[in-house]
Amino acid sequence: MTRGEADGTGPVDGASFSTATRAAVEALLAPVDADLARRYPGEPATRQPVHTVYVPADAFGADTVREWGRRALEALDRHAATPAELARALGVPDDELLADVHARVRAKLEREPIEDLRIDFEDGYGPRPDAEEDAAAVRAAELVSAAVAGGGAPPYLGIRIKCLEASVRARGIRTLELFLATLLAHGGLPDGLVLTLPKVTYAEQVTALVRLLEDFESRAGLPAGRLGFEIQIETTQAILGPDGRATVARMIEAAECRATGLHYGTFDYSAACGVSAAHQSMDHPVADHAKAVMQVAAAGTGVRLSDGSTNVIPAGSTEQVHAAWKLHHGLVRRSLARAYHQGWDMHPAHLPTRYAAVYSFYREGLAAAAARLAAYVAQAGGDVMDEPATARALSGYLLRGLDCGAVDPAEVTALTGLDRERLNALAGR
Repeated sequence: MTRGEADGTGPVDGASFSTATRAAVEALLAPVDADLARRYPGEPATRQPVHTVYVPADAFGADTVREWGRRALEALDRHAATPAELARALGVPDDELLADVHARVRAKLEREPIEDLRIDFEDGYGPRPDAEEDAAAVRAAELVSAAVAGGGAPPYLGIRIKCLEASVRARGIRTLELFLATLLAHGGLPDGLVLTLPKVTYAEQVTALVRLLEDFESRAGLPAGRLGFEIQIETTQAILGPDGRATVARMIEAAECRATGLHYGTFDYSAACGVSAAHQSMDHPVADHAKAVMQVAAAGTGVRLSDGSTNVIPAGSTEQVHAAWKLHHGLVRRSLARAYHQGWDMHPAHLPTRYAAVYSFYREGLAAAAARLAAYVAQAGGDVMDEPATARALSGYLLRGLDCGAVDPAEVTALTGLDRERLNALAGR
């Protein structure tokens, strides 16, 4: 009997792996290891905004963010000035949680009403004479530069250009070129710059934008890879190609590590599927299918998802506003439960319910998530035996709550004993 047989510390004679086979396995899997690292780097450590606000380029001004905040607060004060009124509007309990959420929503609207702003040169802007759009692109960049320099810019902002289909391709490229060049001439590219490519149907259109950005970086002396972009998923061809493959996965690959997000376009996609206007919604089955495909394609790649929007505007009487708020609040909560952590807001009066839904989602689960994570770290057991994957999800949940202001660093540390660096590590960021 060998020593390994006797004490159980090693294989018996003749039953081990040879050095040559181990080396062959390493050689076989080395390309796979490299491919996994390249394609699936995991969740970025950066903040993801909870929403994107779209403003037509001709309506964007120096006071847009401040004006949206003012109008959102006005809507809150007029139609839900107290936690009890907000509870009635949303159909939720009037309790201590909602009182805290109401106060946090008000503070958010005063401090940072918009987390991500997109200046729209596509559907919200429409076709214009070239000279007019040229001037608008330059003006948008100048306003963005001034906002960044003055400290009044939201954390993320940028433009949505026209798509790269033949009829508008040259126009979209020209607008992008003018916008980026003007930014460089007025202080450089802001850290939170975001570009959005709409109505993508073929992966080659994504590749085309990559080539344009590579060329711009090279000619402007920018670091390679400085410019990333979101891919807007609003055509059926972006979900399922003519060969039966999930096209969105090919688009992420075609972006060559420049894709930062996949944004679902509720109304274009629904219309493309033949859904009548009255039934085009974020919770329609065709929307759920598209977003499920997007979710699987993006998982682990570092590309983030965004849901779409509702076109039901909170306006009119208090009864009408409350009905629209209840719908919006429910849709946002539904998206969050399905791990779509971002969505679009189309009107200032959507902001109160965006933040009410987001804040209640993260605050109501704070104590339980923190306790489970603390037990996992301490290996203390508890009612649920969590896996490392669940610890990643719990950490990610707490980090998202911190990022948007739903929870405070001090209370998370008090409940878990963990600082942000440790949470990032557990979340795999």
